[in-house]
Amino acid sequence: MADPVAGIAKQITHIEAKTGQSFAALCQLIVDSGLAKVGEQRSMLMQRLGLGYGDANMLALQAKAAAAPVADDPLELIYSGAKAGLRPLHEALIARIDALGGYEKAAKKGYVSLRRKKQFAMLGPANQRQLELGLNAKALADSPRLKAMPAGGMCQYTLRLSTLDEIDAELLAWLAAAFQAAG
Repeated sequence: MADPVAGIAKQITHIEAKTGQSFAALCQLIVDSGLAKVGEQRSMLMQRLGLGYGDANMLALQAKAAAAPVADDPLELIYSGAKAGLRPLHEALIARIDALGGYEKAAKKGYVSLRRKKQFAMLGPANQRQLELGLNAKALADSPRLKAMPAGGMCQYTLRLSTLDEIDAELLAWLAAAFQAAG
């Protein structure tokens, strides 16, 4: 299978040669256009530079990615603004999960995926005042705190947390079951 990163780099080199402009200059052209949507930017690049659809689309997407904020700590992006107050609750729950053993944390756009051989949980803000914890575990005991999810989704159960007190023995047992089931 071809390396997509190498393919994009090659395509950018081709576009730079075709237009006579560097990637940075092309990104600046997009910024200076004032257009916010990728489709609008793509159309502008096709019209102004004579690029084909694929080249213009890839350039607009790469310029958007290059302009995106980069944080050393991915949780800064997830728990920013009005959701910043949820980060201590997130970190307290993660500390309890860490005690279960080794696993991988993968920050996504709006949540953190927790994996062993497979994902056992996901954790992220549900809203400004609540975290949502998704659990991959079969047949957990019924509880008013747990919401069973339809089959085929990312998690079999979800629940919401607002306070540190909700990180209790019942919740930790559910997490342990999901952790063990993930290998």
